[in-house]
Amino acid sequence: MDKRTTHFGFQDVPVEEKASRVADVFHSVAARYDVMNDLMSFGIHRVWKRLTIERAGVRPGHKVLDIAGGTGDLALKFSRIVGPTGKVILADINASMLNVGRDKLIDNGAGGNVDYVQANAECLPFPDNTFDCITIAFGLRNVTDKDKALASMARILKPGGRLLVLEFSKPPNPLLSKAYDEYSFRLLPRMGEMVAGDADSYRYLAESIRMHPDQQTLKGMMETAGLERVEFTNLTGGIVALHRGIKL
Repeated sequence: MDKRTTHFGFQDVPVEEKASRVADVFHSVAARYDVMNDLMSFGIHRVWKRLTIERAGVRPGHKVLDIAGGTGDLALKFSRIVGPTGKVILADINASMLNVGRDKLIDNGAGGNVDYVQANAECLPFPDNTFDCITIAFGLRNVTDKDKALASMARILKPGGRLLVLEFSKPPNPLLSKAYDEYSFRLLPRMGEMVAGDADSYRYLAESIRMHPDQQTLKGMMETAGLERVEFTNLTGGIVALHRGIKL
C-alpha cells in the first residue's frame, strides 16, 4: 500500500481523507446508533460492555477517559463508580456522537463529574500520567494510525493505569467466521437501510471490522506502545475481543 493511503473499509483512500470519511459515517448514524447497536448485536453489546467495566477495576476517586465514547454507555457507568471525588471524560472525534452522548448522560442523571472533549485518539490533548483507566470500545478500528493512538493512550496513563480495548475481532472457528461474514455483508446493510436509512455506513462498518488487526496482532501493538501484561479475552466466539494492558 502506498504510504500516503490507508484503508477505509475495503477502499484505499488518502490518509488525510480517512478521518473526514469516518466522521461522515458517524454523523449519519448518530441519532439511531443505540437502536442499531441493540439490533446488530441482539443486545449482547451490553454484556460485552459490562465485562469491560468489571475488568477496568475503576474505584471511587479515579480519573477515567472513555475514548470514542460515542453515546456514553461506558461513561455513564464509570461516572457512578468514581463518584463525586472522581472524574470521567467522554471523548469522541465526532461532534454528533459527542452531542448524543452528552444528552444521554444528562438525561440519565450524570452529575458534574463528567466532562466532554472532542479529541482525536492519535493526539490526545492531556498531560502525561493523567488517567487511572482508559477505555476505547468499538472505536480503534476507525482510527487512521492505530499505533500512534495506542502510544498516545499509553502516554497519558498513570503508572499502574489500565487500557482496555473492546473491539470486533476474528472468530477462530471457520464455521462461525463464515456465518458472521454472511450476516455482516448481507443482513447488516439491510438493517442499516431499514432502521437508520443508511446502508452504506453499515457496509463500511462491516468492512472496517475485517480490516482490523486480529487478536494476537493487536496484543503485539499494545506491547509495542509500552503496555505490559497485555492479555485478551475472546467474547461470543471471538466475534469481539477485550484486550487489557497495564502501564508499569
